[in-house]
Amino acid sequence: MYQRILIATDGSELSEKAVQSGLELARLCGASAVALKVVPRYPRSYFEGGAAVDPAEIKRVEAQWSEAALAMVTAIKTRAKADGVIVKPVVVKSDLIAEAVIAAAKKHDCDLIVMASHGRKGIKRLLLGSETQHVLTHSHIPVLVLR
Repeated sequence: MYQRILIATDGSELSEKAVQSGLELARLCGASAVALKVVPRYPRSYFEGGAAVDPAEIKRVEAQWSEAALAMVTAIKTRAKADGVIVKPVVVKSDLIAEAVIAAAKKHDCDLIVMASHGRKGIKRLLLGSETQHVLTHSHIPVLVLR
């Protein structure tokens, strides 16, 4: 059925449901998986004319975020190994989360994307947007969404 499943995570409790479901599906299908965490870039300044942040501090914070993300996806790999599922941990730096998820799925030749949706509705959805909705509407790869 599926050969390689991309499992996107942000580390939230809801995202954990997507990780669990994605790993179980991979096990049932005999598929491998890619555990993906997208790390945003540190904002250079919050508003035009604002004080710039020291480049060394930016580099330190971004490295800290990347290390935490790598630990997160590596833990998924370790957990999956016990069930016989091969997982490749991947961390991508991007401010365009949905685009990064789609690009990673293409790059790693995935035939399914599994991710969670926070299920925002109404004005919250308009104000906060939905990375999951963006992936659903722009990806040519099927997406399994968990709420």
